[in-house]
Amino acid sequence: MYRDDFREVQSNAYWSLPRIALFAVLALILMYALGFLATGGDLAIYKFWAPKQENARRQVFVQTQSYVQGKIAHLTDLQLAYEQAEGAQRSTLRTVILREAAQIDNDKLPADLRGFIERVKGEMPR
Repeated sequence: MYRDDFREVQSNAYWSLPRIALFAVLALILMYALGFLATGGDLAIYKFWAPKQENARRQVFVQTQSYVQGKIAHLTDLQLAYEQAEGAQRSTLRTVILREAAQIDNDKLPADLRGFIERVKGEMPR
């Protein structure tokens, strides 16, 4: 009699432990699925952090030596073209020069290029 009771309890435990584990796994999967749907598949988090991360990457890029040297070389080429231009072409180059100069910290420019940009800023567009 005791043996039969023990075997019955053992049999019930043997079948109930896998069921409990299965229900626990199913509950975890269900909670994950609900969380995924609630956040839109993490889209809300991505929409919040992605612009901040990209802005930080851009700030680091703008501070690199190669970017600064490239801007200096480009502005020097524009300076030469501006000195040789006349009329409407000069006015167009003025706009381009001011737009390009706004993208770089003036403290990183050589003194002669900084002076040229200040001179171009002071000229009235025609």
